[in-house]
Amino acid sequence: MKPTTIAIDGPAASGKSTIAAALAHKLNYLYFDTGVMYRAATWAALDRGVAISDEAAVTKLTESLQIDVKPPSQDDGRQYDVVCDGIDVTWAIRSPEVDANVSPVSVYPGVRSALTAQQRRIGLRGSVVMVGRDIGTVVLPEAPLKIYLDASAEERARRRYAEVQARGDQSQTYEAILENVKQRDAIDSGRATAPLKAAPDAVIIDSTKLSIDEVVARVEQLIAEGPQA
Repeated sequence: MKPTTIAIDGPAASGKSTIAAALAHKLNYLYFDTGVMYRAATWAALDRGVAISDEAAVTKLTESLQIDVKPPSQDDGRQYDVVCDGIDVTWAIRSPEVDANVSPVSVYPGVRSALTAQQRRIGLRGSVVMVGRDIGTVVLPEAPLKIYLDASAEERARRRYAEVQARGDQSQTYEAILENVKQRDAIDSGRATAPLKAAPDAVIIDSTKLSIDEVVARVEQLIAEGPQA
């Protein structure tokens, strides 16, 4: 029996999204990166002229939003549909303006609380691989299979550096990316609401010296072994 829900948590650039997308494809499950919900809330605030710095206003807006994540409806490279109050915002939430403003929105406790409820709603439908930083601990602690995917800060920075180099971006140095990774780790692990940590029953996989295929194979082995493993 396949687990109805697979929760994958871990720090930035640990490979969560890549692994989750590959697993979801193999299992014919929905791939759900919960970060898109924070992007959708940020998009909505920008679209409606709500100041990102106004925590109370952003929280109130987020509490009123109906955000859904569904299997892709169009063959345009998307991995899922993101719908906010009936509007397809799948690509709109990837704008530079959203990129620049999503971080503060994602740490507002009220926003996190509101979106956790929506994430649970989607997760409890089943047949989903859900990715984030608090899935196994807060969003879906009842998930039958929880993975905490880790890697050294140096390796994660190396991966990010390789990505930006592949895009032809010469403006970022490895050292700057490494410092950013360490700062993000400190923020994610130290926040008061839903800090980044492995759930007590999560399987911890260190991907520092593993390929994508090797990590996917390890998770497939866990699925085959079942919940008693």
